[in-house]
Amino acid sequence: MGTQKAVAEKIRRKRADYVLALKGNQNALYEDVKLYFSDAKIRQEIREKAGYTSTTEKAHGQVEKREYYQTEEIKWLAQNKEWNGIKSIGMEEKTIRDEKGERKEYRYYISSLATDIETFRRAVRGHWSVESMHWHLDVTFREDASTTLDKQAAQNQNIIRKWSLSILKMIELMKPGLSMKKKRFVVSLHPIKYLEEVLSFKTGVGSVEEDGRIHAFVVHYNRNLLTLIRWYDIIKYG
Repeated sequence: MGTQKAVAEKIRRKRADYVLALKGNQNALYEDVKLYFSDAKIRQEIREKAGYTSTTEKAHGQVEKREYYQTEEIKWLAQNKEWNGIKSIGMEEKTIRDEKGERKEYRYYISSLATDIETFRRAVRGHWSVESMHWHLDVTFREDASTTLDKQAAQNQNIIRKWSLSILKMIELMKPGLSMKKKRFVVSLHPIKYLEEVLSFKTGVGSVEEDGRIHAFVVHYNRNLLTLIRWYDIIKYG
């Protein structure tokens, strides 16, 4: 928690704004915000004050509805003086419907932003994208198991994995909805065949995180790029 406070301080010194995710280990702050948003009457009041928006997406055989709430009513929050520039708190409520039924997930945030629900929504989705990328690096590419000791080599491999992840996200193999790990396995069975398929994707959009920032890029997929990132890094399975 002390680290997040330092991050908030640094961001504000740069005259920028923050949206920070709250974790369960933050005890009172997390529980206070969670309890606040659990009140249906409060959520309705936020809706009426234009502090609400929602999106619905269908992917991988399931429907996801995301509802976003943001409010500047934080005078009651005991910890608000501990966070530099805090102006609002927010919540993302995600409802997932698939063949197993319906389930809900909740995430809570503090922010230096005044109520601007679209900006808040984009910031929250940015959090999710970064978390998702790190999860794939750890689980799909087993980055934590890497034994590379040289710092520069490790950084280069990290960038290569992120490029490979961007390519795998854009291609469909055999059938829609394959996980990243299964895509790597499928490609490993017939690398030459799928190399040609990937080469048919001429352009794409991706992102790379470096020094704590997400850098978006547009790339042209051709033989030079695939030689650079090494096809083996995309398909290596295990």
